Amino acid sequence: MSPDDAVLADAFRRLVQHLDERRDVQNIDLMNLAGFCRNCLAKWVQEASAGRGEVLDKESVREWLYGMPYEEWKTRFQKT
Repeated sequence: MSPDDAVLADAFRRLVQHLDERRDVQNIDLMNLAGFCRNCLAKWVQEASAGRGEVLDKESVREWLYGMPYEEWKTRFQKT
């Protein structure tokens, strides 16, 4: 038995919330350790929406995922 879509959606929202709470974790570290990062998640959301006939642009999805415009997030939280 697999979880229904509502359960999976709740789990995904919890993952996004967790990443938002852990802004100290850099995308490059996520990529190196887990093989995905916040940008990957944004891309997957965009692809999933396209698969359902809904067009979401990259920047809008990133803004939703990061909780602010991506460039602002990079300025505030990305370590150089």
